Amino acid sequence: MFNPFSRIDAKSTLKQLSEVNSKLMKGAELLTDVEEIDVGTAAKQLIYEEDKLTLYHYKPSADKACGVPVLVVYALVNRPYMLDLQPDRSFIRNLLNLGLDVYIIDWGYPTQSDRYLSMDDYINGYMNNCVDAVRKHAKSGKVSLMGVCQGGTFSGIYSALHPEKIHNLITLVAPFDFATDEGLLFNWSKSMDIDALVDAYGVVPGNILNDGFLMLMPFNLNIKKYVDMLDVMEDKDKFHNFLRMEKWIFDSPGQAGECLRQFVKDLYQGNKLAKGKLKLGNRTVNLGNINMPILNIFASADHLVPPAATKPFNDLVSSEDKTLYEFQGGHIGVFVGSRSQKELAPAIAKWLIQRDAPAPIKAKDAPKSAPVAVAKPVAVKPKAAKTATAKPVSAKPAKATVTAPAKPKAVKNAVPEVFKAPFKKTTKR
Repeated sequence: MFNPFSRIDAKSTLKQLSEVNSKLMKGAELLTDVEEIDVGTAAKQLIYEEDKLTLYHYKPSADKACGVPVLVVYALVNRPYMLDLQPDRSFIRNLLNLGLDVYIIDWGYPTQSDRYLSMDDYINGYMNNCVDAVRKHAKSGKVSLMGVCQGGTFSGIYSALHPEKIHNLITLVAPFDFATDEGLLFNWSKSMDIDALVDAYGVVPGNILNDGFLMLMPFNLNIKKYVDMLDVMEDKDKFHNFLRMEKWIFDSPGQAGECLRQFVKDLYQGNKLAKGKLKLGNRTVNLGNINMPILNIFASADHLVPPAATKPFNDLVSSEDKTLYEFQGGHIGVFVGSRSQKELAPAIAKWLIQRDAPAPIKAKDAPKSAPVAVAKPVAVKPKAAKTATAKPVSAKPAKATVTAPAKPKAVKNAVPEVFKAPFKKTTKR
């Protein structure tokens, strides 16, 4: 009878078991020393709050190279400190070091009192108030919006409804055309009974959605990462970095039921945004009203928001200055991957600086008719404009293509040498 254990090298097996045991013991010692995992440590100041929402202004870390402030809008389903996860892997710190004036919205944690908040409340209410607060704080007539994932979708909608307040629009791994069948999330959402879920919970618990996200890649996200953890348990810094990511993954806010209901039914299931049929309050969202410069960034290996859901955005807007940028990586790697630290933040800062306006108006010099009042957007039919493509940057300067780029205006503050060369033109779509 064949003995399956006859070919096992006992000495080698015992050695490996001993090494694993040693790592586990070292990891246990490190865990006992952990009191709190520090995340989101870049210095910032609270400048506005409303209900659960808080708006922060990051402390500058370099001479200002861009006169128009940047407002970061994160998704509702996760916490925004992903962008400042740790000092050496901080998307926010990179932007600050490159001279950008950065603000960020923290949506907070909804409770049952927020169950009836709608997309209209979030976009035309909270977002609009934050944009106005940034304009006032920075003494700037307009802001540049930078939306991440669902926050990018919200930023596109907001820019279509309030184009007079937006100088530039940057979207990162954000879905706009939900017709694609690529990716499990899009397939699941199309058949989800969201009415039953919202009616049952009111505010849908974050762990329910989080469990769904983990099941999109069950082996990698539920087993493999914990096996790989053994390789870093003896290294304090790497082990703490792993714990920071784990904290972010499982720190999932609940979702206001009515907002989630509309997002799933009107976007995932009805694709109304791309069709020009989405309504917020009594207004229809027409992406053709977006006429400011846009930088649309997608990740080539994104398992949550496939490129097919992001790329069509450039064809739905009327902007003539628009750039499509491909990042070689995944949905999370865009912000915390080692390549993204060297590539993406510099490319974004360069793009913004080239499209900057004069430095903010000083209060004493501000004209009486400063553009603060809300104006109704002018309906503009989308043009079949050509879309530019951009190649990712590695060690070399970023290569990108733009259509009819606007001439950069002079900024009083010094501009780093890395930004002085314009994007190079390549093949147009």
